[in-house]
Amino acid sequence: MLFPYFWSDFVYHAELVRILLRFVSRRRRRPLFFALDRFLEQVETRPDKPFIVFENERYSFRDADRESNRIANALRGASGLTPGDTAVLFMMNEPSFIFCWLALAKLGCACALLNTSIRARSLIASFRCCRGAKVLIASEELQRAVEEVSDDLEDVTVFIMSSSELRSSGMKSLRRAAQESSDSAVPPALRANVCFSSPAVYIYTSGTTGLPKAAVITQTRLLAALAVLAANGVTHTDVIYVTLPLYHTAGFLVGFMGSVETGSTIILRRKFSASQFWDECRTHEVTVIQYIGEVLRYLCNTPKREGDREHGVRLAIGNGLRPDVWKEFLQRFGHIDIREFYASTEGNLGFVNYTGKLGAVGRVSWLHRKLFPYALIQYDTERDEPVRDSRGLCVEVPRGQTGLLVCEITGLAPFVGYAQNQQQTEKKRLRDVLKSGDLYFNSGDLLKIDHDNFIYFQDRVGDTFRWKGENVATTEVSDIIGTLPFVQEGNVYGVRVPGHEGRIGMAALKLTEGMEFDRDAMFTHVCRFLPSYARPRFIRIQSSMDMTGTFKQLKLGLVEAGFDPSTTSDSMFFMCERERSYVTLSPDIYQQIISHRIKL
Repeated sequence: MLFPYFWSDFVYHAELVRILLRFVSRRRRRPLFFALDRFLEQVETRPDKPFIVFENERYSFRDADRESNRIANALRGASGLTPGDTAVLFMMNEPSFIFCWLALAKLGCACALLNTSIRARSLIASFRCCRGAKVLIASEELQRAVEEVSDDLEDVTVFIMSSSELRSSGMKSLRRAAQESSDSAVPPALRANVCFSSPAVYIYTSGTTGLPKAAVITQTRLLAALAVLAANGVTHTDVIYVTLPLYHTAGFLVGFMGSVETGSTIILRRKFSASQFWDECRTHEVTVIQYIGEVLRYLCNTPKREGDREHGVRLAIGNGLRPDVWKEFLQRFGHIDIREFYASTEGNLGFVNYTGKLGAVGRVSWLHRKLFPYALIQYDTERDEPVRDSRGLCVEVPRGQTGLLVCEITGLAPFVGYAQNQQQTEKKRLRDVLKSGDLYFNSGDLLKIDHDNFIYFQDRVGDTFRWKGENVATTEVSDIIGTLPFVQEGNVYGVRVPGHEGRIGMAALKLTEGMEFDRDAMFTHVCRFLPSYARPRFIRIQSSMDMTGTFKQLKLGLVEAGFDPSTTSDSMFFMCERERSYVTLSPDIYQQIISHRIKL
């Protein structure tokens, strides 16, 4: 009664120590041991075990090894790739995504994973984040998107994962080249110069406009990420349903890399489908599912069936789950162990809720803080900066209050930063936090620790919010909108919509003098330059912008006002996909949105 979580804490910390010891042991192995080597161990240990099941295709670990060998040998002969180079994957969820990454790893090359929803300026900017990238590999469905930017891809070898006739003579068929290549093993000597600090993967974060940031995932970070599923009790007997994009941290590091460590079978789906989710789980005898908060809400919104509890899923792992959805999900679909966690692509700290405490993202402890020194510090939301005392140091918040999460940058908890973006990297480094001269990673997230040592995510700070599982950088969206001639100034922010996780995009605009708001032009512009999750769904026209004393735009009042047209005399508009324009946001449309008759 005095220590209700004693055994849960004991088991978790014993597992944490075991994982750290295994990580240290692998770091000491010679020749150097990387994530790829763990895959090759699985090929030796369980060659015929199903590794990937996709639609009507099934690949064992041996099959995946051979397919990746063919692609690697094809790339060696047709692309000019050499060890240490970077290749870019612009691919949908398909087995070839995984085969291509394995092939590039075998060649000693780093790999950048592009968000498949980006186009035009954002696509080129993402490609250029990885200076020196010589090869672009794209899915057949994304061929047109690549064509649109082909003029900006000079001196780049473009491969399309297709065996059919290609649309452009400047592209090569990687599937045909692979079919004609040998499946013999790639010489290990090609990756002899790869070290723990070498970039393994570039994963893009806040890539909502033409200014994406490529987080550098080193070989050390990738080796550590192998443990995510194993640490939550997943073994080779499990079957994991991966519906999240492989270019995301969740899909790649948790779903794919986690399965490489455990030897589990991946049921890979091209896109998430709420209506087919449970049927496929039953068909493939799925035991582990991944989610972001939206996924489980979508499942709860499907029509109820008599067999909702008839499945073999025992574990759900992910983040962003609201307490009300969490409760509803368990009530409807039965006892499933939900492991909500907190982490970020580029961050150096993570938490996991291993007790099932509703709403918490983790549980803190002395050992965890000793290994990964972190703090919650006071944050001034109006000045958009941490509060400092008379000595110039940050101020920790007392237990039970919300603060900015920061974690000391150490050898065990490194922060590498963003490729070709020293300015954004430096913004994430916070100096003189608890003592003069120390260096911390600024998560940009507000969290709270209660008196039972559970930690809860509260909100994001600064110019980023989250919608549809994606980070939206408001300053970047403002830059795109600001290129329109009738927009003098734009203030982009996120507003809450009842029944939805995160915040949806909204923009307050000050129009250029003498010009009117062009609804059609705005719609066309944001659709061309912004992915769907970053497009402002609501527009508010203002005569002037409120500023702070340091000339920063004020967002708090706008966020609190939301998008209810009855609360202001300002003109408000709603992005209507059916009309392909922005339409006046009337009280009737507002009510339809609130009642979910209009889907967002």
